[in-house]
This record gives sequence, C-alpha cells and structure tokens, in this order.
Amino acid sequence: MSLEIPFLTEQFEAAGYIVDPPLVTTLGLMQQLERPLLIEGEAGVGKTEAAKVLASVNNAPLIRLQCYDGLDLSAAVYEWNYTKQLIAIKANEGSQSDEKLDVFGQDFLMERPLLQSIRQPQSAVLLIDEIDRADEAFEAYLLELLSDFQISIPELGTVKALAKPKVVLTSNGTRELSDALRRRCLYHYMDYPDLNKELAIVYARLPEIDKKLGEQVVTFIQNVRLQDLQKRPGVAETLDWAAALIGLELDTLKENIDVILATKSCFLKTREDVAEIDTDVVSEVLNAVA
Repeated sequence: MSLEIPFLTEQFEAAGYIVDPPLVTTLGLMQQLERPLLIEGEAGVGKTEAAKVLASVNNAPLIRLQCYDGLDLSAAVYEWNYTKQLIAIKANEGSQSDEKLDVFGQDFLMERPLLQSIRQPQSAVLLIDEIDRADEAFEAYLLELLSDFQISIPELGTVKALAKPKVVLTSNGTRELSDALRRRCLYHYMDYPDLNKELAIVYARLPEIDKKLGEQVVTFIQNVRLQDLQKRPGVAETLDWAAALIGLELDTLKENIDVILATKSCFLKTREDVAEIDTDVVSEVLNAVA
C-alpha cells in the first residue's frame, strides 16, 4: 500500500507547511483508511494549520467547528428555522390545498458545520478545533459521526455522508478525552519543533527575512522555551515576532535588548511571563545567540 509520502510532503511544503515524516505518514494513513485524525499538542505548534493545508492541497472545502464550553447541537449540527416555520404555518392557515405542510422538511433545516461536512458533494476537510474545550456529552455525540460518517436527526432520521469528510480533531490537552473517541481516530502528537525545523518554517513563511536574523530569532525562542514560563511561545508566536522585527527593519538581535523588550508581547502571552523575561534574562538568552 503506497502512502504517497514524498508527494504529500512536497504538497505541504509547497503550501509553506514544513511537515515531518511521522505526521505525513499519519496523514497518508488517514486518507487511505478514511479514518479521523486526532492531533494533540501545545497551542501554537501548527495543529489547526495542518488541517487548513490538508484542505488546500486536496482542493477541498474546509469546514471548521470551533469548540467551546457549552457547545450544543444547534451550533454544531443543525437547527430548525423557527421563524420560517411560523411564517409557513401562518401562510398555510385557511389554505384549500390538500397538500400537508411539513415544517420539518429540508426547506426549514439550517445546517451547521457537522451536518454541512457530510452533505458536501465532494469530500470536505472537517476541522473540529480544540475538542477538549467541549464537554463530555458533546464528545459522546460525535462518536456516530467519527465511526459511521452519519448523523441521526429525530425529525429526519439518519443522514449518511454523500462523501466521507476528512476529519481532523485538535486538542490542547486541557482535559482528558474519552477512550471511545480516541479509539475512533488515528493519533499524532505535535511537539514544539527542533531548531532546524523551526528555522525551515520561518524561512518558508517569511522568505524575505534576513538569514542571520532568522537564525537568531529561532535560537532565541528555543532558549526562551527553556525558561520557567506559564505559556511557552509556539511557532505562531515565533512567526509573529519575526514579522514584527522585519517590519522594524532589524537585521540583528545583538545589542538590541531594548527592541527585544519592546516587542516581547509578540511571543509572551501572560503578565507573569512578561515579568519573568526581564532585562537580565534577555541578556542571558542572547548569549546563546550567534
């Protein structure tokens, strides 16, 4: 069985996403086996972006469900257009037609992301982002979709997928997911990249960056992650900071401690971390930068 790994790698890198062999292998298996993929990892390491690029390289629509506490079926699956139903009922009152009004027909159905994903004429990429933010009840509801690519709607019955979507779930690990969900998915853990991979990401996304500055930025961030922080900066923060430095027309971090301190809000996201990375820490970290 060919997973077309070199082809997938080339496609992802052409889209500016540096993909390592374990992930590209899992993506190949996901498409071959038609199984959902659960990607876990810290925030900002590229989990969501992987799904976006997967949609791009497959020329498929991306349908995204952003999870949150209190997410319910009306926001995630479907909802009836009550206003339209009431108008239809009023309009039908006194009608001489023998045709029975069906207010639970397709004309009154409002599709939300999960239902939209299985009613596409071509295979879509369904991104269920930050599933760990939703509650266990919603997670349990997903099981039918993840295993059989269908959704049960009481008024309509079982709606089967016209074309099976490529499902990517992401989790930041804020709570433990159920064994039932994990069993239905292939799995990949996305860690912070090593220096060479992160440097390749920066050059791919910001080709205009000076090579020396790129090396310094990545080395600096890699060492900042070793500090005692509440929230370590992800790749997204590295790219934000690098873009800011390009905008400031900086060509080196050396002897620019004031600029680093002024722009550290690009890669530090809590008050405690901003206080932690002070002048002394910046000076110490700069010593590791070539």
